Amino acid sequence: MARDETRYWEEQHRTDDSLNAVGWAGLGRAFNGWMYAVRRRVFRRLVRAHVAIGPDSRVLDVGSGTGFYLDLWRELGAGRIEGSDMTENATRRLREARPGTPIHRADISDADQLPDGPYDVISAMDVLFHVTDDDAYERAIANLSGLLRPGGSLVMSENMLDDGRVHAGPVQVSRSEAEITRLLRAHGLEPVVRAPMFVLLNGPVDSRSRLLHRWWWLVTHVVSYRELLGQVVGAALMPFELAAVRIARRGPSTKLLICRRTGAA
Repeated sequence: MARDETRYWEEQHRTDDSLNAVGWAGLGRAFNGWMYAVRRRVFRRLVRAHVAIGPDSRVLDVGSGTGFYLDLWRELGAGRIEGSDMTENATRRLREARPGTPIHRADISDADQLPDGPYDVISAMDVLFHVTDDDAYERAIANLSGLLRPGGSLVMSENMLDDGRVHAGPVQVSRSEAEITRLLRAHGLEPVVRAPMFVLLNGPVDSRSRLLHRWWWLVTHVVSYRELLGQVVGAALMPFELAAVRIARRGPSTKLLICRRTGAA
């Protein structure tokens, strides 16, 4: 990643070790906690249905941050779990908190920093849309593919816009589904599952609906005003969100994508 992006994430992890450091800045710990509760439910449901995990499965989580997905892989029964992060602060905290888990300091877009594969499963959750440079983005996909064994699974999240791209600040780019799919297939990764991770509890970056954008504006302004409001709004919306992510075919926000590594890249 670019030096400015690395500096941004180092600062995030230097000042905060909660989900706030990797979640939506400004929405508060309580509301971010509910957003991650949605992520947890969607991730567990889809991985259980589409990814073979067992005590001998070797799993790498990329961009581990606070260790949220490391814990999820443990819950799902993976026996050989490794984490990685490009920042010194996150890597140090992860190693201190999980002394039995190998934690690599690595930038997934830099081939010289990668751990030794192959892995049965790799997760890269809310990571790739923070790679703003297009060349680095393709290198990241190529490196993820190279770390997987043939037949292995990549579990990732992306915004996957219906068309075009959206720049959200200095450290996030939402690319089109066509562009992302083309790059994945070019590097031997075949998408087999695409499902919405959010409908109501995240920015509708993949929607032109004025109603949805107005809704998200209202939610963000309410929950950012007081921490207690974030707790109340998140708790009230959680059941509706869990129903919506099961019903929606595409979703207006981030998607979870599962890819299989083919024999050729």
